[in-house]
Amino acid sequence: MMRKISVLLLSTLLVLASCAPSVKEDEIVKKDENKAEEPSIIPNYQLSKDNYKMILPYRPSPSRGVIVDKIANRMDIDEMEEGLRRHSVQYFDPEKYFFEEGQYLSEEVVKAWLSRKLTKKQLEREVKDEVEQLKKAEMTVNEEEIRAELQQGLNPPINDQPKKSDYEKSPEYLSHILEQNFLEKKDDNSVELVGVSLGIALKSVYRYQTEIGGPYHYKKISKEEMLEQGHQIAEEVVKRMRRNEELTDVPIMIALYREEEQSSPVPGNFVEKTFVEAGSKKIGKWKPIGEEYMLFPSGQGEKKYFDDNQLVESFGDEIAQYFPNYVGVVGEGFYVDQELKKLTLEVPIEFYGKGEVLGFTQYIYGLVTEMFKDYYDLEIKITSTEKMESFIFREAGEKEPTVHIFH
Repeated sequence: MMRKISVLLLSTLLVLASCAPSVKEDEIVKKDENKAEEPSIIPNYQLSKDNYKMILPYRPSPSRGVIVDKIANRMDIDEMEEGLRRHSVQYFDPEKYFFEEGQYLSEEVVKAWLSRKLTKKQLEREVKDEVEQLKKAEMTVNEEEIRAELQQGLNPPINDQPKKSDYEKSPEYLSHILEQNFLEKKDDNSVELVGVSLGIALKSVYRYQTEIGGPYHYKKISKEEMLEQGHQIAEEVVKRMRRNEELTDVPIMIALYREEEQSSPVPGNFVEKTFVEAGSKKIGKWKPIGEEYMLFPSGQGEKKYFDDNQLVESFGDEIAQYFPNYVGVVGEGFYVDQELKKLTLEVPIEFYGKGEVLGFTQYIYGLVTEMFKDYYDLEIKITSTEKMESFIFREAGEKEPTVHIFH
């Protein structure tokens, strides 16, 4: 049976000193069999049609910290979380559903799944040790349950004393499993889980050591090899999720994320997704995702997106003519099916006063209106060694940029 959360539809009147208009919010009470009732609030407004309302106070996932331990590139962490929510919009309408971090995969479970599967010899040894401990404590012994509990790893097995060739043949493909939940308010004034999204992070480069304190070695993993492993992992994850009685009849969206290497200045991207209907344990057809992040200026950017790379270089050249303290511009383009959707630029410069910040920002504003087309989102961050000094942004379709200067 799905967990249900009672909702009390109470209007809260917020009276502000400035006599601003009143704001209505839904106050809810979450009911959990294992916890006391706790009052919560559903905000009445969305930031945009693609953003989910979130139930407050915000409940973090019990496995929240695992992603930081397993994924080395901070940009991959951010993109995986934001990207999974972005792809969920196609299946779970933000106008109808509320968002909550995953509540069903615990830290212990996720860590167990991210480990390596045990070899037959390793499993027998672990089972023997566990049985002996249980018998010594005069506890009930069920070897079948013990085997199932110990054999949770979804990464390939490896011998106890592996050589370099063993690591090369059996790399760790899986880095993380990210869960997100979607809730819907029902006619009987309750909120219940109606959808789950899972992001499965897979490596493009496997980094390993053959001995503690020794040098790191690197094995590149092709996209084809990664997808083959990702499909197998996803099948097993769905079977395990369905064993939870609260998830047996809930649709599940799954997206495979290909990480970038640890030192990459841009994040990786989601490469495929699929949708598992409520009650089903089988995955059908996978849908390719044509997303990509590109660094500008760069050799790869020049080769694949010459015009955009040239635009960023020309932008930097224009700045350099009038501002000797200019350091250089770094850009990141986000593409969907090779079409630019968002361009983010960071312009670091040494400033000696607020007047210089103002003048520089005004100049950049002029360049934006003259040089950059309006069919994609544009963000420009003007920074000093201490902080972000000003920020210019323009959403796709808008003619005039918006400027904010920080004090």
